[in-house]
Formats: sequence, C-alpha cells, structure tokens
Amino acid sequence: MAIISPSVLACDFANLQSEVELINASNADWFHIDIMDGVFVPNISFGFPVMKAIAKHATKPLDVHLMIVNPDNYIKACKDAGAEWVTVHYETCPHLHRTIQAIKAEGMKAGVALNPHTPVSLLEDVINDLDLVLIMSVNPGFGGQSFIENAIEKVAKLKRLINDKGASTLIEVDGGVNNLTGKKLLLAGADALVAGSYVFKSEDPTATIDVLKAL
Repeated sequence: MAIISPSVLACDFANLQSEVELINASNADWFHIDIMDGVFVPNISFGFPVMKAIAKHATKPLDVHLMIVNPDNYIKACKDAGAEWVTVHYETCPHLHRTIQAIKAEGMKAGVALNPHTPVSLLEDVINDLDLVLIMSVNPGFGGQSFIENAIEKVAKLKRLINDKGASTLIEVDGGVNNLTGKKLLLAGADALVAGSYVFKSEDPTATIDVLKAL
C-alpha cells in the first residue's frame, strides 16, 4: 500500500492547525513540507518557525523537502523543527555523500530529490546510503503544474537501480500526482506519493487521500 504524503504547501495557511488536524485524522502517512528559498526555485514558501508550528500539532512524520541552495547549513534546523525525513536536491549538493551523512548524523532519514532533467544513474554510487529518492514529476517551485510523463519511466529505472544494488531505498514522487498518474507511478515501482492541489483543492480532502491510499 502506498505511502501518502499530502503537501502542506497547498493547504489553507489561514487555517493551518485545522489542516494539520485533517491530515492527522486521515489515512495519510506523512506531512510533506516544502522549504523554498527563492534562489534554487523561483518561489518562497515558509521557514522553520512555520514548520515548528506544524510539528507541534502533527501526529505523523514530517517529510521535509529542501528546495534550497546550501542545504547543509539548515540540517540541524530541520532536526530542531521536528523533521523525520530530510530530502535535499542533487543539483545543490557538490558533496552529496557528506550531506547525506550529515542528515543521518542528526538521527534523520536522508533523501535526495532529482529535477526532471537529472538522470537517476547519477545516484548509482550513493543509492545504498539513501533512505529515499524523490523524483520530481514537475519542475519544482509551484504547485498545480502538469505531470511530466517521463517520470514514470524514471521511476522504473530507479527501481531497477535499487534492486540491482540490493538497496532498501524508498521511491517518492512529487508533482501532478492524482488517481490516474498515481496508479501509473505505483505500477512503475513508486512507494510514496506526494499530493498537494489534488488533495487540498478537492471537495473532500480526506476522501481524496483515501482514493490515493487505495491505488
């Protein structure tokens, strides 16, 4: 059964506590938290004070996605703000192995995200060190974008790499995920689905989470 990680970026910030409680009460597994700096991606989301506020009420793990340059500078802040999973972008980490080890040293699970143009083969030498790989199926920065179909083949390639290396890495996908794309991604080998607009813009977010969970 798929891990469902609703993206808090798409929720109603004016009612953040009630949105967090909605996810707590649902069949979702994680909270997906996007931290953006306006440098690596052309948008700014929220920072650690908001993340701490979410963590205060959340009863499920925080799945934190750092879309920022120099992520090493914020690993400890992630831990202090309640993160359980921290994912950094391959494209921002010149010393990726060191970054992964720094995340693990803080007692968190380490993930690496790949932009749509970044091939999975680049993770060959670190796949056994990773708890998670996040495949971006849209260009990062904004919610509500159209799904990039090539992500399905990318998930399949990544699954082959994980199996070939005997790794236990989870595959997560973020961007344009709904009941149709989610099904294809799971068939290709994905373990976790991030959904923002599809959940929070629906008439009944709890029921929408159930639809994804049942795929």
